[in-house]
Amino acid sequence: MKYQELIAQMTLEEKASLMSGKDFWQTKDIERLGINSMFLADGPHGIRRQEVAADQLGLNAGIPATCYPTASTVANSWNTELGEKVGDYLGEEAISQSVNVLLGPGINMKRNPLCGRNFEYFSEDPYHAGKMAASYIKGIQSHGVSACVKHYAVNNQEERRMSIDTIVDERTLREIYLTAFEIAVKEGKTKTIMSSYNRLNGDYTNEHQHLMKDILRNEWKYSGVVVTDWGGSNDRIAGLLAGNELEMPTTAGETDQEIIEAVKSGKIEEVLLDESVDRLLDLVFSTSEVFERPYKKEFDIEKHHRVAQKVAEESIVLLKNEDNLLPLKFGKKVAVIGDFAKDARYQGAGSSIVNPTILDHTMDCFEESGIVSIGYEQGFDRYGKKNAELITRACSLAEKADVVFLYIGLDEVTEAEGLDRQSMKIPSNQIDLLHALYEVNQNIVAILSCGSAVEMPWIDKVKGLLHGYLGGQAGARAILRVLSGDVNPSGKLAETYPLSYEDTPSYCNFPGNEASVEYREAIYIGYRYYDSADVDVLFPFGYGLSYTTFEYSNIRVDKDGVTFKLTNTGHVAGMEIAQLYVGCKSDAIFRAKKELKGFDKIFINAGETKTVAIPFDDKTFRYFNVKTNQWEIEEAEYEIMIGASIADIRLKETIFVEGTGAPLPYNKELLPSYYSAKANNVSQDEFETLIERKVPVATWDRSKPLGYTDTIEQCQYAKGLFGRLVYYSIVFAHWLLWKVGKRSTANLIMMSIYHMPFRGIARLTGGIVNMPMLDGILMMVNGHFFKGLRYVLKERKKKVKLAKLHS
Repeated sequence: MKYQELIAQMTLEEKASLMSGKDFWQTKDIERLGINSMFLADGPHGIRRQEVAADQLGLNAGIPATCYPTASTVANSWNTELGEKVGDYLGEEAISQSVNVLLGPGINMKRNPLCGRNFEYFSEDPYHAGKMAASYIKGIQSHGVSACVKHYAVNNQEERRMSIDTIVDERTLREIYLTAFEIAVKEGKTKTIMSSYNRLNGDYTNEHQHLMKDILRNEWKYSGVVVTDWGGSNDRIAGLLAGNELEMPTTAGETDQEIIEAVKSGKIEEVLLDESVDRLLDLVFSTSEVFERPYKKEFDIEKHHRVAQKVAEESIVLLKNEDNLLPLKFGKKVAVIGDFAKDARYQGAGSSIVNPTILDHTMDCFEESGIVSIGYEQGFDRYGKKNAELITRACSLAEKADVVFLYIGLDEVTEAEGLDRQSMKIPSNQIDLLHALYEVNQNIVAILSCGSAVEMPWIDKVKGLLHGYLGGQAGARAILRVLSGDVNPSGKLAETYPLSYEDTPSYCNFPGNEASVEYREAIYIGYRYYDSADVDVLFPFGYGLSYTTFEYSNIRVDKDGVTFKLTNTGHVAGMEIAQLYVGCKSDAIFRAKKELKGFDKIFINAGETKTVAIPFDDKTFRYFNVKTNQWEIEEAEYEIMIGASIADIRLKETIFVEGTGAPLPYNKELLPSYYSAKANNVSQDEFETLIERKVPVATWDRSKPLGYTDTIEQCQYAKGLFGRLVYYSIVFAHWLLWKVGKRSTANLIMMSIYHMPFRGIARLTGGIVNMPMLDGILMMVNGHFFKGLRYVLKERKKKVKLAKLHS
């Protein structure tokens, strides 16, 4: 151990105290030994260090910080150097705000387009997500502070995220849901990982021996710290035994006492606690060094804003450009329509909300863009209310214009932490506006603002479609620079856009039932399904247009990788994202038809040719064999494909690869859906054959009293009237707040109360409610109201008395 001498000077109580928070955002310090507190802050795309009430969870406004484009946006850049630059600037701002650990990036897979937090995640492909995450981590940690990759693992929905049990087979777990984390650990060398709230195949992830010890510590050799998601500790001792060092936020010493008692009773060996303390101390000291010497308390706001703009520019995706309407020709008169043009939609909602230092809005940036605007009309209410007058006025303006810029998308409360979207549709009042505009002016360019995939049955009504995703505080200006032609668009989609939600492979199994969600589609998520099962899509993975054209030629493949030539055959300089896909020509093991195994983004001047090399690595040909329980290579011929998207393969070559000689893991006859890739509606029997066990009961056991891990939502089945009243009060409050327009508050109720397990009442109140008091609350909801109330009051009195003794 690195800090053995220091640990030897600690009392058992001091060691235990380091395992949980001092308050909601800081770790504990031990002044006599020179051990400082660390500050942890939200920060996937900008620092959110709260200005006030740092001892409360809340979602108070943060100290102003640069709001960079969200992960789902930067993912479309496919540029790891750009990702590292974002991380670099995030790290600089973390230092300026005295933040030791930045809680990001988020790298969960986009299993389903309705996940409310998809805007915080990179991709539906683990290789792509892992490479982008590693670049962010390198940039952040280059300043001496720590990134914190989250949420480990298989946290792919927001509904019931604190209690849901994810049922997934081992191969899918390893190939799809853990590969990005593996890259973040091995290549990014992240110092911190955040465990997720959910269960995995029956066990909470932060207590999961296989996930935390076998894979993370033993196989990947991770030596950093694991921190719980806030309130995500269920059984503190089980978590510590699995190697989850830090519990956040504070429990006012309650779980520290549990650790002390567990060591004294022999349930935990003190050496295991010492190892956890050692890893935590390494994080404390390594992230504190920068603050022990003079450092900048301020950063260059303008410079960081310009970087945010550059990142947004390179991440914008041009999806349609009929008649080469874009870039806009000089002198064309433009009508600007849509609520998002006036008030930009630039980030998601929840713990990642950043208080921007500067905020560009479209209407304020027109003059410098060179585009001639003849006026602006709101056109629609962003929260979905229909308004015929707004449409009439918008059409009146559109009639006078050569081109209409129509700003549409999803509002701030639709894409939010803690909630999943109800559909993939854009609100109908926006589509009503589009149809009306089409009747008076068919030169419509739609500018889309949202952080995830949407359906577009209306796409034939627009000639141009530019997707800005959630472009951060400078996104509005970046979009105008692409529309005007000052910037040649170079973004490509990091997720597939299906024609309809019903086409998605997880449609039948999202968000699961009450107690569990079954990943029956297995490895076939995103393009792996659409491409392999020959399902038509609106826009394929890796798709994006440019104002120039590129030609691919001269492919050469050897054991080390692939090289080819790329020529810019158009008239303007541009950047092309060349993508390497690999397909195994054997059908002995079910696989996706193509898998992304490499990519490169290349700047090429008009008429120029460059040679591009994409190397193979340890992930190019591997698959996870459930019989040998390790990574293997199947001996076979492999097709090496270079494409402009998954659906636009330009070059092909074949290579024979020697295998590792592992036995075949599956009986082909028993898994017809998986071998045919038609895995969108797999039967329970076939899924159970895949996972080699029975699936658990997916509904709550309503015969049992409610306990620590049951959710507030389950109070609808409570035996006591009090519990049911609590449930209906919450439902009514949510309905009323939504009705009167307090949508963010309504969402907060769902996020922080409705789906919360009872243990969260103790874990997230900073010690105001302890576990004995929670026992009393459970008595009250389970039909023993007065007995429970007396118990709560007695335990509260005891707690107050104890606090006075220690003060």
